[in-house]
Amino acid sequence: MTDDAFGRGGGDGTADGSGPAGRPTRVLVADDQTVVREGIVMLLGLLPGIEVVGAAADGEEAVRLVARHEPDVVLMDLRMPRCDGVEATRRIRAEHPGTEVVILTTYADDESLFPALQAGARGYLTKDAGGEEIARAVADVRSGAAGLSPQIQRRLLERLSASTAEELAPERAPERRPHALPAALPDGLTTREAEVLALIAEGLSNSEIAGRLFVSPATVKTHINNLFAKTAVRDRAQAVTYAFRHGIARPPA
Repeated sequence: MTDDAFGRGGGDGTADGSGPAGRPTRVLVADDQTVVREGIVMLLGLLPGIEVVGAAADGEEAVRLVARHEPDVVLMDLRMPRCDGVEATRRIRAEHPGTEVVILTTYADDESLFPALQAGARGYLTKDAGGEEIARAVADVRSGAAGLSPQIQRRLLERLSASTAEELAPERAPERRPHALPAALPDGLTTREAEVLALIAEGLSNSEIAGRLFVSPATVKTHINNLFAKTAVRDRAQAVTYAFRHGIARPPA
């Protein structure tokens, strides 16, 4: 079920999700999984002060429905076909600045979190959030605050603390950063994939790379699988040779 076949969210605008003067907060849901999307719509329908005005199966449809319904808040999944949640968020915030975006996703790694926030999302929740937490995030972004789950707040604080530590200890910076990458990366490698490759060439394990880049080991494994496929290398030894040959890493002196 998508588009605008929705009624009121069951409230008179007096609960946490309501907007100014008790007006229900108009919410649009975007998620490519039908059962998840319909479940979120059903959950929101039970929350006072929230009116669901539409549901989208991908980012492209979300942008179109925002233009039609002008919701106050979009609950946005990240991994969707045609147009992902980051790009949809960027377009919505640029074209409809009165609509706030709360990311609701399975993923809490840096590669998901920071691009979404940079695109303009004001809230970020994982899909284990309950109705009360979702309502609170909707109300927070509606009032101009950030709607972040405790897990995401901790992640941001950890990242900020790590960045501050690097700035306060510049003599340690060379130990934490791979050498400058080539301006043009070969074989379609992304910057992050090249960073992972450079750290492999330094002899770091997956867990050590995860600690260096402040990401999860699972994210590191994904980057390694991607870069192995792009460069057609079969193991870490071949990856190291590739890194040296293309200037992504330097052989030890």
